[in-house]
Amino acid sequence: MGRRKPSLTPEEARALHHEALVIDSQQPPITSGALFTPRMRQLVSEYARLGRTRAEIQPLLEAMIVRELRDSAEARESYLNLWRRAGVTVACGTFSGPGPISQAFEQAVRRIANAHAIVDLLTDHLVLVREAADIERAHREGKHGIVIDFQDTLAFGDDLDRIELFHNLGLRMVQLTYNLQNLVGDGCTERYQGGLTTFGLEVVRRLNDLRILVDISHCSEQVGWDALAVSTAPVVVSHSAAKALSGHPRAKSDELARAVAERGGYFGIVVVPGFLSAHPRVTLEDFVRHVEHMVDVCGIDHVGIGTDKMGPPSSRTGSLIEYPPEMPATLPGSFDWTGFRLEEHRLTPDYRIEGYETFADWPNLTVALAQAGFTEEELRKLLGLNFLRVFREVVG
Repeated sequence: MGRRKPSLTPEEARALHHEALVIDSQQPPITSGALFTPRMRQLVSEYARLGRTRAEIQPLLEAMIVRELRDSAEARESYLNLWRRAGVTVACGTFSGPGPISQAFEQAVRRIANAHAIVDLLTDHLVLVREAADIERAHREGKHGIVIDFQDTLAFGDDLDRIELFHNLGLRMVQLTYNLQNLVGDGCTERYQGGLTTFGLEVVRRLNDLRILVDISHCSEQVGWDALAVSTAPVVVSHSAAKALSGHPRAKSDELARAVAERGGYFGIVVVPGFLSAHPRVTLEDFVRHVEHMVDVCGIDHVGIGTDKMGPPSSRTGSLIEYPPEMPATLPGSFDWTGFRLEEHRLTPDYRIEGYETFADWPNLTVALAQAGFTEEELRKLLGLNFLRVFREVVG
C-alpha cells in the first residue's frame, strides 16, 4: 500500500492508543515474566552463584510473582503501571510452549493456576477472557484482559480429552506446533516440513468443537494449509511476519496469509527484530512495512499486532526477568526444545529493534502506524477490532 501522509500527530496517535481497544494477540509472559522485583533479583543472583540454570529457577520465579503481587503494594503498582504504560486492553499470554514432553502437562496446569491467582488478586483491574463479551467489558470498565493460549499441543499428550479439561480452565487459543515436530505435525524449523498427522486432524476437530481458536504461527506451511482445509472455523496467525520481506522461517508466505484471510482469519505482526529483517539494525519502519504488506495481501480487516516481545531489550521475545549472562539456559548437553538455532534464525544479541524495548513501548507502534498514514478507522481495526471480530466469531 504505498506511503501516505501521516494521519495523526504523535500526540494524537498516543491519545487514540490509550482510548482505543488494544489487543496484543501474543504476549507470552504477561503473567509469568512481567514483573521483576528486588526479591526476585536476589533469588536469581543466588541461583546463579550456585551454578543453577534458568530452566531450574523459572518455575520458582513464576510462583514468586504471585506471592509478590499478593504481599507487596509496590509490586502490584509496578505490574499494573506496566499495563497502563503499554495502553493494552487485552494480552494473549502463553501457558504452554516448547519443552520436554514429560513436563508439559504439569507446567501448563501450574501456569494457568498462577494466572487465575493473579486475576483473583487484582480483580478490580484484571479480567480472565473466556468470551468476546469479557474483552468488551474490560475495555468499557478500564480493566485489562488476559487470554489463555498454548504455543504448542504438548500439554495434551496423547489424551484428546485434555483439550476439554484445559478449555474448562480457560484455554481459548492453541498453536498446533512450535518449531519442532510433535504428535500433531511439524514446526517451521524442523528438518522436514510435513503437514498435520492423522492425530493432528482430530485435534483440530476437537478445538473446533470446543470453539478454541486454531493458531498456526510457528507451524510449518503445510500444517497451516492442512489446518485451513480441515478447520470449520477461521484460523489465526497470532504472531508472525511476511516471508516476502524477511525470508525468515518463522514468517509466512503471502499465499498462506491470503488464504487465512479469505477464510475469515487474522494475521498478527511481531516486533521481534530478526523475524522482521535480515539486517541487525531494525526500526519500527521495518515493523510498519510488514503491516503494510500484510494489509495489501490480506485486507485491512484481517491484520493486527502480536508483538511476541516483553523485554528487556534483546534479540528475543524475553521477559522483564534479567538473568546474568553467565547463567546458562539449561544444563550443558541438554537438548534445546525451542528448535531455534541462534545464528541461523537471527536471535543473536546484535539484532535489536529501535523504539520497542519493553511492553511499555507499545504506544510507539500506534504512533509509527499513524505516521505511515493509517487512518483512525484503520488504526482501530489493527489495534484490536480485527482480533475481537475473529475471537467473537470462533469463541463466542
